[in-house]
Formats: sequence, C-alpha cells, structure tokens
Amino acid sequence: MCPLTQSRTREIINDFAREIRKKRLPTAKPSKAVINFRTDLKDGHERDICRVPIELLRYRKDNGRIASDVMDYEKNIGTLDEKDDQAQEQIAKFLLEKDPEKTNILKNSIQHAGQSEPVIITCDGFLINGNRRKLVMGKLHSELPQNDDFAYMKAVILPSPEEPGGEPTLLEIEKLENRYQLQRDGKAEYYGFDRALSIKRKIQMGLSLEDQLSDDPSFAGATQAAIQKAAKDYERDYLDPLKCVDMYLKQFRREGQYRMISTGMGDPDGRWQAFIDYSHTYSRCFNNPKKLVEIGIEEDEIGDIEEAAFDMIRLRAIPDMPKIHMIMRALPKYCATKEGKKEIRKIAEQVDPVLPATECIDEQGKALSPADIDRKWATKNQQAIIYHVKKARQSHEKKAEKETPLGLLEAALRKLNHEDMSIKSVLLDDLHKARGIISDIRSRVDDIEHEIYQSEKEFKKLKDKNQ
Repeated sequence: MCPLTQSRTREIINDFAREIRKKRLPTAKPSKAVINFRTDLKDGHERDICRVPIELLRYRKDNGRIASDVMDYEKNIGTLDEKDDQAQEQIAKFLLEKDPEKTNILKNSIQHAGQSEPVIITCDGFLINGNRRKLVMGKLHSELPQNDDFAYMKAVILPSPEEPGGEPTLLEIEKLENRYQLQRDGKAEYYGFDRALSIKRKIQMGLSLEDQLSDDPSFAGATQAAIQKAAKDYERDYLDPLKCVDMYLKQFRREGQYRMISTGMGDPDGRWQAFIDYSHTYSRCFNNPKKLVEIGIEEDEIGDIEEAAFDMIRLRAIPDMPKIHMIMRALPKYCATKEGKKEIRKIAEQVDPVLPATECIDEQGKALSPADIDRKWATKNQQAIIYHVKKARQSHEKKAEKETPLGLLEAALRKLNHEDMSIKSVLLDDLHKARGIISDIRSRVDDIEHEIYQSEKEFKKLKDKNQ
C-alpha cells in the first residue's frame, strides 16, 4: 500500500458528479453546516446542506467499520469496485451484519425523528461519513416509498476540482473519516478489531498514529507527551494484538481471512479479546527474558506455546474452564510447572493446524466453507486440546495449593475427608503411631485456630479505630 502524499487526489467519476449536480435540491433545514474539513472549524466556514436523492449516494469500501470484511473479501474473492452495483450491495451487507441491533435502533430513530445531521459526501456521491444512515434510510425508502422524507438525504458535498480549494486529497479524506468516526456522539463505535485494521491501514497510507489520535475529541487539548503515551497504549491494545492475529492466520494457512476472527460486536464467538489478552501475556511474559527465567520457560519453547495458544483460540471454548481470553491471561501460570508446560507443548505436537485436502470437501466433492472447515477441525482436535489444557491447569492448581495457607488448609481437609481415610485399613501395629499423628494434628490445628483468632481480633480493632 503506497503512502499518501498531500497532493494525491481520488478519481472523480464525472457521470456520477454530473447526476448529483443535476438532481440535488439546494434547500434543506438547516441550510448550512460547519464540518471538520481543512480549516473550516477554525475559520467558521459554513458549507451548504443539500438534499441528494438516496440512490445517487454510494458507500466507500475504505470504511473503518467494515475493514475486516472488505480485506477478507478482497483477499479471498476479488476486488470490490465501488462503482459496481453488486459491490455496493456487498458493502451494504457488511454494514448490516456488523451490528444489526444498533442498526435497527438507528432505523427506528430516523423513522421517528428523521435525519438529524447531514452526511458528508464527495462531489460524485461517495460517503465519507454517514454509511449506516444511508443504509437505514435506504431500507426505509424501500419499505415506505410514498414517504418522500426517505427518498433524499441531507448532505454536505465536498468541493469539486473546479471549486475553491479543489477536490479533497486522499489524505484529507482519510483525516476527515478519522475525525468523524472517532466522535463519541452516540453512533455505533468501531468494533475493536476493525478499529485496529483501520488504524493500521491509515498508518500504511501515511497518517501516523499520533496524527490519528490528535483528531480524537478524547484528546482535545492534550499535550504532545500525552499523545505519545496514548499512542503507546494504542499500539499495545490494537496494533500488537493485530500482529498476533496475522501470525494466527498464517499458522492455519488463512492469511487475510479476517472474518475468521470475528464479524463484529454482535459476534458471540469473536476471538479478538483472546488476541488482546494473549498479546498482553506475550509482551509481559514471553517477550521478557527475566520473566522467562522466573517461570522456567526456555526461549526455544515459546514457539510451541504460541502454536498451542492459537489452537486453543481457534477451538474457542473449553468445557468447565474459564473463557478463552481468560485462559490466555493464565497461560504463563499453566506453563510455570514442568508438567503444565509439557502438557501445553503437547498440543502443538499433536494438533495439525491444517486439515488434509481430502477432509476439506463434502460428499459431492465441493469445497467446504471456511466456517465448516473450522467446525470439522474443532471436532477432530477438541478432545486432545481440552485434555492437555485441563491437565496443565490441574498442575498449576496443585502448585497453588502448596503456596497459599488457605489452599494448604483446604488440601488438608480434602485429604482428611478422602474416601480412602478408613481407620479399619490401618495395621494394628500402626494404630499407636496413628494416634500420635492425630494428636499432633489436633495440636497444630489449635495453634492455627489461635493465630486466626488473634488476626481477626486485631483486624476488628483496626476496623473500629478507622470508623
């Protein structure tokens, strides 16, 4: 992807622009708006709000909300040509699937109160801001064709090549989309995964992370030092997990298939949070030589542990275990015992990341969908993955029992109540010895109980003093 320069402009489709000039209605209420374009806000420069026929408005595929869907489609199916009607239908489908619940809420709001603020479009009708509003108004127009309110959209039209300042450059369009999509004004926010992809794409096109954050209202008036600190946080929470996603897709020979990760906020099986937690774990532990020594992991073992982690994420859920993202947080603990690390590494040794070609087709010889392949892979490998993860967890829990007083007490009680604790099984010659052990246990229990009593007493005193 070539970095943008200040001067590169997008191609204007003259037929589309001519149609908009011909059919737009110059009056709307309100009739003017100041948008966050160039120096308009600083100068208080007002631009006209027009009413544009909804069928002349088109989606842009470079829309941060659907970044994962577009990248996945273009990697695996083909290029989305925004001028093509079929491509427009596909982009609309992505928008609808991304967050159907919020889209429905927006639809009800617009049906009740109408379009409250104008969208922003290029002179040939491509939306910079307002894709979801165009989606729901298009649906309302289809359902209520007699209602003229949904046949037109209020829009601010960016200048054409002939107008003062000329058409916007590609970099200006990226900045404008960034400014509006970062606003916290009740619109659906980016799903985190798409936000990460959008941030990365903008960086590749020449809009640095610091520049992107400078446009975020959350950082209005922030110092340069605060912006730089926020940029490091965004790298940790968005860009580093995205690197893990790319490594994960490479492991399963699925490069670019981002819909394998998640389809959006409404996706109950989304894996994005698991990658955030694994990335934090990697940064905190697996990429920290001091921590590796502390938990007893060799550098040449990290590859197997990461491969196993990605297998767990692909499986999504392990019965009777925490959610998968919580397992990613606990992974260093599971590997902190010799037995636990051995069990985790066995996953990488035993699980093949790719199904044989013969298992990727149905009975008619037709290729299975990626989702069906995932299900088949999970069915084939879930028993091994679940077994080894649980064994690693048990190893950690046994170690934890030995390391905490409460765990030791609970372990002692479990042993005293064990089904094999039958005095009838004690040999006659050992009964005297058994009585001595019981006496020692009773004495130690009395000591512990006294210590606990004193601690409670001191705590109560401290609590009463502070009240």
